Amino acid sequence: MYGTVAKMRVKAENVEEVRKVMAAQMEGAQPAGYIQSYVLSENDSDTQWLFVVFEDRASYDANANDPAQHERYTAFRALMEADPEWHDGTIEEG
Repeated sequence: MYGTVAKMRVKAENVEEVRKVMAAQMEGAQPAGYIQSYVLSENDSDTQWLFVVFEDRASYDANANDPAQHERYTAFRALMEADPEWHDGTIEEG
């Protein structure tokens, strides 16, 4: 498996809107190779961690290079304080 972890700081007034945008994006067709995504909201903080899992790096890269993904990201990014801190890599089961 392959994927990304992103550390995000959501604008305080946009926390609920982030949930709505993510839910709406998940209702549509999913990219080839997509497995699952999760969001962890830190206790007593405006920091959120996004986890996205794909079958393999090729699927992940294809999605990352898709103009439709860029449009989804742009809508998501508008709700944050700054650009997310991305960490891509191989996911191993423990």
